[in-house]
Amino acid sequence: MEGEIVEDLRARVDAVPFWWHSIDLGDGVVTPGVKSATLLQAELDTLGIGDLSGKSVLDIGSYDGFYAFQAERLGAERVVALDHYTWSMDLGGFDAYRRRCIESGTPVEEPHTLADYWRPDTLPGRRGFETAHAALGSEVEVVVADFMDCDLASLGTFDVVLYLGVLYHMRHPLLALERVAAVTSPRGTAMIETLAESFRASERHKLCRFMEGDELNSDASNWWSFNEPAMLAMCREAGFASATLQRAPARWKRRAAALARGTVSYRAVLHASRAADTSVRKSSRHHSA
Repeated sequence: MEGEIVEDLRARVDAVPFWWHSIDLGDGVVTPGVKSATLLQAELDTLGIGDLSGKSVLDIGSYDGFYAFQAERLGAERVVALDHYTWSMDLGGFDAYRRRCIESGTPVEEPHTLADYWRPDTLPGRRGFETAHAALGSEVEVVVADFMDCDLASLGTFDVVLYLGVLYHMRHPLLALERVAAVTSPRGTAMIETLAESFRASERHKLCRFMEGDELNSDASNWWSFNEPAMLAMCREAGFASATLQRAPARWKRRAAALARGTVSYRAVLHASRAADTSVRKSSRHHSA
C-alpha cells in the first residue's frame, strides 16, 4: 500500500504542468522545479532566516510555496502564503508561449495581457502549491490577493515578512515597500531579495535602472534594478527604521566589475526593520558586503 501511495503522489506531481520550486515532499518525491533543491537550499542559507519558533510569517508571492513550507518546518507558529499573479496564470501554457517567442524573436507580453494564459477565475497556477500543501499535510494559510491592492488592515502584521524575488517586478517599487513595511510588525523584520546592480558612475549615488518591455531575460514583468544606496534609502523612505544589506558580492568586486563593464547585476538580500536602531541604520549606510 505504501508503494501505491508514493506512486500516487508522483502522479499528482507529474500532473502539474509547471513547477518553479523543487520541494521535498518525502518518500523520495521532489517536485521538478526550475530552481533545483540545491539552489533553493543555498538561497535559504543566504537569506539568514534563522529559527522561527513562535513567530508569524508572511510569504508574499509564494508561488509553489517553498519558503512558506520551509518557514513552517523552521517552527513558525503561523505562516500565510499570499499570491495572486502566478496563481492566476496558466503557467505551462505561458512557458510554452514564452519559448516560442524567444525562438522566433517576438517580444514576450506580460501574462495578464494574454487572455489565453490569464485565468484569475480558476487559478490554475496554484495547482503546484495545492499539491505540495496536501502532500506535506501543511497548515500554511492561503490568501489569494493582489498584495498591491488588498486590505492590509485585514491582513495584519507579521514578525517576519518574506518579499523574495518580487520587488523588481513592481511598477511602483517604493509603494510596494511601503506596503511591505505596513505588514511588518513594530519589532519585526522584512527579508527582501531582489535584482540589484552596480553602476560605473558611482556607488555613492542612489541609482535605479528602468527596463522597458522584455529586455531582461525575455520577461516583460522585469521592471527595475537598484544599486545598494538606492535599495537601503528606499527601505528607510518606505517606513522602515533601518535597513542592512545582508548578502551581496563584495563591494570591491562589484566596483571592479562595473568599472570594466559599465554595470554588473547581482542578487541582493536586505533585512529591513521597523524597530529604531541608530547603530544598524548607520551601518546600513556604510556597509561593505
